[in-house]
Amino acid sequence: MTEPFTLELTGMANGGPALGRHEGRVVFVPYALPGETVRAEISDDRERYAYGRLLEVVEQSPDRVAPPCPYFGPQGCGGCQWQHIDYAAQLRFKSQIVADQLSRIGGIADAVVLPAAADTTGWTYRNHAQLHPAPEGGLGFRGAGDDRVIAIDKCLALHTLLDELYSALDVDLPGLTRLSLRAGTATGETMLIFETEDDVPPGLELDLPVSCVQLLSDGQHANLVGSNYIHELVEGRAYRISAPSFFQVNSAQAAALVRQVLAYLDLRGGETVLDGYCGVGLFTTPVAETAGLVIGVELSPVAVEDLMENTSELENVHVVEGALADTLPDLEPSPDLAVVDPPRSGLDRHALDALAAHNPERIVYVSCDPATLARDAKRLGNAGYQLREAQPVDMFPQTYHVESVSCFERR
Repeated sequence: MTEPFTLELTGMANGGPALGRHEGRVVFVPYALPGETVRAEISDDRERYAYGRLLEVVEQSPDRVAPPCPYFGPQGCGGCQWQHIDYAAQLRFKSQIVADQLSRIGGIADAVVLPAAADTTGWTYRNHAQLHPAPEGGLGFRGAGDDRVIAIDKCLALHTLLDELYSALDVDLPGLTRLSLRAGTATGETMLIFETEDDVPPGLELDLPVSCVQLLSDGQHANLVGSNYIHELVEGRAYRISAPSFFQVNSAQAAALVRQVLAYLDLRGGETVLDGYCGVGLFTTPVAETAGLVIGVELSPVAVEDLMENTSELENVHVVEGALADTLPDLEPSPDLAVVDPPRSGLDRHALDALAAHNPERIVYVSCDPATLARDAKRLGNAGYQLREAQPVDMFPQTYHVESVSCFERR
């Protein structure tokens, strides 16, 4: 811990904190904004850089607003990090962060990064939430920067369906470790997913029209009440989503992702398209409506089951269960175009090399982390691809998380 010092903040860093320089090194300060002068103290010294604890805002940015949630802040819930920032500024910072990462890590100084596509309200968007038992009773979210559980009465980010479900819950289950809430925002279907110590099934008394599923430690899931999946509609297309399967948490903005992917693919009909890390088929289905053949590759067996159901009426979809890096070397036919939607860790290096060896005309990259996008953009550049442009899509208002869709073209 050091003595408090005054710091002028000049930018916003990937991961959410504002940054400035103090005594020749960068200091990152969460809950502050570029353009502000603050008083801070070092909370985490990393020698070459440091993290500071915000003590006082001396000169306030015009982009600062009063956070509406009583649980927001460094001692509160860690679900949101940017409620203190005006929403228009959040969008601006997210585009700037993508451009900065592409420049610093990707070596693309002139990257075309479009303004971030806004969520309609900035609130009530989450169709999926994971809660934990709080020590004082009730449920809550993990704290900011630690493993504390902050009990909450209401979350402003929850979709109306989940807010109503959460308000109606009366949960007292010994051995409960996590409870997930999911909803199909267009279908009205809701689900509770229980995780318990030693996989002991919970005893339930329900007076709610909700499906209940137990997620087991081996990744399997057991149906308790109702169905073990829900359905969601995106751009008029129905998707079955089982309890363990990944799906975008913001259904309205998932539609924006689909539109952007289709725009960058620019399908003319008859193409062979690879959909890597395809999950339950968010992009597979709309792409297959125009393409000649879509090859969907997915590692999760449960997601593959959903994918097979979601594409059952499409005769031009070929599903491959397995890791993309293992599948691509022997993939036939070679894709004319590719979509990849990797996890936060980015595109597997072996998968990237194998994909580039197929030499598709365009690669549309859906990213949830600007740093790994930038790393992979550099690798794709070395493999003969050029970034045409990147479109951030705000899937997570009030947080620093940045989703984006980028179009890489073969040189």
